Amino acid sequence: MRRKLPGDVPPSAAGPVSASAPSEADLAQLSAAIAAGEDLGPFVRRAFACGRPEPLLASLRAAARDREAEIEELCRAHFHDFIRAVDDLRSLLADADALKGSLSASHSVLLSSAAPLLASLESFLAARSLAGNLSSALASSRRCVRLLALAARANAHLQAGNHGLYLALRAVDAIDRDLASGPEPLPLPTLRRMLLSVVPAVRAHAEREISREFSDWMVSIRAASRHLGQVAIGRSAAARQRQEELRSKHRLLEECITLDDDGVGDLDDFAAAAAAADGADGAAAASFDLTPLYRAMHIHQTLALGERFKKYYLENRKLQLTSDFDVIAATPFLESHQVFFSQIAGFFIVEDRVFRTGGGLTSRPDVDALWDAAVGKMVSVMEDNFSRMQTANHLLLITDYAALLSATMRRYGYPVGMLLDVLAKHRDKYHDLLLADCRRQVVEALAADKFDQMLMRKEYEYSMNVLAFGIQSSDITPAFPYVAPFSCTVPDICRIVRSFIEDSVSFMAHGGGGDTYAAVKKYLGRILSEVVDASIQKLVDSGSGLSVSQAMQVAANMSVMERACEFFTRHAAQLCGVPLRAVERGRRDFPLRRSRDAAEALLLRLLCAKADEFMRQSDGVNWMADDPPPGGNEYANEVIIYLETLTSTAQQILPLPVLRRVLVAVLAHASERIIELFLNDSVKRFNANAVTGIDTDLKMFEAFAEGMSNLFVDSDQESAKNEMKGALVEARQLVNLLMSNSPENFLNPVIREKNYNKLDYRKVAIISEKFRDTSESYFSTFGTRGARQNPKKKSLDTLIKRLREAS
Repeated sequence: MRRKLPGDVPPSAAGPVSASAPSEADLAQLSAAIAAGEDLGPFVRRAFACGRPEPLLASLRAAARDREAEIEELCRAHFHDFIRAVDDLRSLLADADALKGSLSASHSVLLSSAAPLLASLESFLAARSLAGNLSSALASSRRCVRLLALAARANAHLQAGNHGLYLALRAVDAIDRDLASGPEPLPLPTLRRMLLSVVPAVRAHAEREISREFSDWMVSIRAASRHLGQVAIGRSAAARQRQEELRSKHRLLEECITLDDDGVGDLDDFAAAAAAADGADGAAAASFDLTPLYRAMHIHQTLALGERFKKYYLENRKLQLTSDFDVIAATPFLESHQVFFSQIAGFFIVEDRVFRTGGGLTSRPDVDALWDAAVGKMVSVMEDNFSRMQTANHLLLITDYAALLSATMRRYGYPVGMLLDVLAKHRDKYHDLLLADCRRQVVEALAADKFDQMLMRKEYEYSMNVLAFGIQSSDITPAFPYVAPFSCTVPDICRIVRSFIEDSVSFMAHGGGGDTYAAVKKYLGRILSEVVDASIQKLVDSGSGLSVSQAMQVAANMSVMERACEFFTRHAAQLCGVPLRAVERGRRDFPLRRSRDAAEALLLRLLCAKADEFMRQSDGVNWMADDPPPGGNEYANEVIIYLETLTSTAQQILPLPVLRRVLVAVLAHASERIIELFLNDSVKRFNANAVTGIDTDLKMFEAFAEGMSNLFVDSDQESAKNEMKGALVEARQLVNLLMSNSPENFLNPVIREKNYNKLDYRKVAIISEKFRDTSESYFSTFGTRGARQNPKKKSLDTLIKRLREAS
């Protein structure tokens, strides 16, 4: 039955207040909230807020009654199950009591048996605590011993010097790590304080010592850089010499190997020599010690000062490079340029090694910045000094060493274009200075020469003065003593020009840039035309009191110089590595032709002047002789004797073409002088005997010309004879005309063109007038009115009359 609750209101009591009972909606909401298990607080608050909680309470009571009814139904349905559960609990209580007794007995037994075990456990715990304390003490002792051992090791490394600084710092770092990372502080505060004070002191000491060693190394490496640069530049010079020797051998092989000769052995030898030279050229430069630098770098990295050390190193090297620039400040550049260039070369060789092996101590931009500064300084110094230099040898010395510096630096990967541009920029000035020096030497050589044939007593003199310049006329070695067909000027000038070529090739090959052979050929043309040709021409034009023999020697020298010019071209080509076949194809005209022509003209002038001296003896010619001179006039004999003597000497030194031109010109001059004899105002008249004497003179000259033509066996002998006789043709035609029985044939154009084509009618008129007067005088003395007129005189009168009319 349901138990009556204290708050229950009987239904009869609720009947009269039905007006205050909740509405159906409120009951529905309340029932839904209760069924959903929601919070009923809002309903309660609202009820009390309205001041009428009774309806709510009544509703709640009704709901409770409904729940109680449900519970009663549920209990009624499960009543038997509950009774069975109570019975089970009672049986379980009996079992629990039995178990409790058993546990009590077991507890008593356990207490009796665990007493000794507890005593042992207490002993074990005490021993374990003692063991823990001992282990802690031993661990602390071992730690202290280890730290002291590290301190002793660091002290030993410090006593060993700078070589042990890195190991000492490693030991100190181990101490510092132990102090910083230990699980607990050292049990000895004194030891801890000592170690904490010693570690920074050791690091500071290491930094001071390594900085001092690095400073000493900086001083020593600067001194060593100069020697290092000298060695490296010397190796470049040796490598260049080997390359030149290989090129020379290669040229010889090219000249010796023909199409039908395989030349395999020679070429293999050349390839092996080239490979050996390349290997020698790639050898490393002189060794130098970078250990102090590496040690300083590692020490600073160990001290966590690596970046600061890099900046410190770079700044100090910049200061050293700046001080290296001051090497040339105290002494002239000519004396200090090798030291200057060697110092810079050694500096950057060291920098290259540091960059490659320093582990990031320097960077490529840093090294390039230093190199750019050095190149800028070298360029400015060279341009300043080159602009003030007035000696070619000085310029060549500096240029050659600068070229070797460029070659050395190029091998280490540094750009040297600006240095080579400076050398190429002063190429013209160098050659101008060289030309001026050569001009002075040539003028001195010409002034010192007496223009006598050069005498060589020994074979080495012949080799030095003839074979060395390829000016020999034959490949057969002559007997000694040997009289050369040239004077000492020729080998002197050859030596000057050869030296010029070698200096020019040296400059162009190592610093001039561009096509070496083309430039050398251009400057060779300048020295031959502007120096040698102009100097000889000036000497010839001035005369300088040269005699005929000296003028002949000058002309002979020019013919030898023609062969020397071919040698100069070949020599330049060989030095430049150009095949001689290309040189043979590109031959030019003789560059000394102006001085050669001037020398021949001077010789002709002197010879003609000498002939004129003999011709002035024509005053002894009897123009009104009763009989013709049997052996010709004296002047002709003197001229012939002189020409024969001259020819005997000239044919030994003068080339046949030159001798031929000289003889032709002298004979032509003699012919002109003979014409002038007839035209001379001092000769008022002449007779046939005088003409016969002149005819004899001409025959002597013609005989001389015919005899001289035998000298020209190698050339066209008949042509030479006709050419020399042709030089006398004007005088011969005049004499033939005067000796002709019909002089009036001169008026016949056909006959004149055939026999008298070289004669001028005005000269013929003047000379005929003089010849006519002689005839009139002769016939007026012995003739009579009725005497028959001489046909030759009549023909001559007709000629004179017609020539007067023509004029």
